[in-house]
Amino acid sequence: MKKRLLFVDDDPNVLNGLRRSLHRMRDEWEMEFVDGATNALAELEKQPYDAIISDMRMPGMDGADLLEQVKQRYPDTVRMILSGQSSRGAVFRSIAPAHQFLAKPCDPQELGNRLRQAFVMRDLLSNQSVKTVVSRMRSLPSLPTLYEEVMAELRRQEPSFQTIAHIISKDVGMATKILQLANSAFMGTSGRVSSLLQALTLIGLDNVRTLVLSVNVFSQFDGNAHVAAHLPGMWDHSIAVSKLAQQIASAENCGKALLEECFTAGLLHDLGKVLLMAELPREALGAYSAKSAMSAEIERGRLGCTHAEVGAYLISIWGLPLPLVHAVAYHHHPGETGEANFSPLVAVHVADAIVSESDPSPLNHDAALDLEYLKRLGLSERESVWRALYKNEMSKGVSATH
Repeated sequence: MKKRLLFVDDDPNVLNGLRRSLHRMRDEWEMEFVDGATNALAELEKQPYDAIISDMRMPGMDGADLLEQVKQRYPDTVRMILSGQSSRGAVFRSIAPAHQFLAKPCDPQELGNRLRQAFVMRDLLSNQSVKTVVSRMRSLPSLPTLYEEVMAELRRQEPSFQTIAHIISKDVGMATKILQLANSAFMGTSGRVSSLLQALTLIGLDNVRTLVLSVNVFSQFDGNAHVAAHLPGMWDHSIAVSKLAQQIASAENCGKALLEECFTAGLLHDLGKVLLMAELPREALGAYSAKSAMSAEIERGRLGCTHAEVGAYLISIWGLPLPLVHAVAYHHHPGETGEANFSPLVAVHVADAIVSESDPSPLNHDAALDLEYLKRLGLSERESVWRALYKNEMSKGVSATH
């Protein structure tokens, strides 16, 4: 079935230009082009749309206000700003209601790639209530201690860029939001950004400070106390997986960019659990407080979806790079993909399985190594090498405590 897209701009010439440039996409999309926010809302009342792509600066109701209304009324709709206005104020206003921010003139192929990625992951998620929660997310909650650390550093007269990068590299919520912002076109990004250090460099310290202290793109978890008790263990697990995934990539002689990508994918692989625990605590606690190890089948039976699907959907509509989306979506079942070479998915799957074996928490003890997949890739003989990496890392940790 064709996806329905709604394009909104107050300039008829811009709409005509979009209509011409996207004409070859008509076999894939049903597209409507409307003049202004009022007409856009009227069109949305008539029939549902899979995505809305709006200009920012329009008379009366601008793009940010329009997408805020769409967010509340039609949360399943993917929301994008497509604008030639890239001032900091305009962009900061669009952060909360928009999933992505693209610059004019927009490459039709880039727009198509971003929309396809979002739609594929959205269609995987069958639980309607969870889909609505994810689509309305503004940020992921951060550990209170790490949140306070980064806030304190940013309030200093001369905050340290290295210190901020180090803190964010330990926090699933802050890392995901920084990557979302860095992958927006207003940062001048050419290509997709997977490295946290590169993301922070692109955004710049002044922008980070404004975003965090004024726009409040980060949030401290202050919800259910029973949920809060699980968070430190979840963060520790994610950090352990990210480090091991990077070490595995290094052992396979991967380049620097892939090493960074594996680290980031490992940090984000369980972010779906974080989202479910924060937004649906009763349901998540019921699923994750089982005495035995979790599995995708148990999750689906109790929640109607898996944490992998939830996490992948969020970062896909936020525009993060496809290798990260794949690693999050399939880290428990890599054999379901067509990937045939070493990738962040391989590194994260192996790291998660190895780390989970020694994790005492049922919440984290939910992964098993897919030996058939490794054999298919010709990597099964590397398992002992990868296990030795983690064993050495654990030995260092034990030595440090004595």
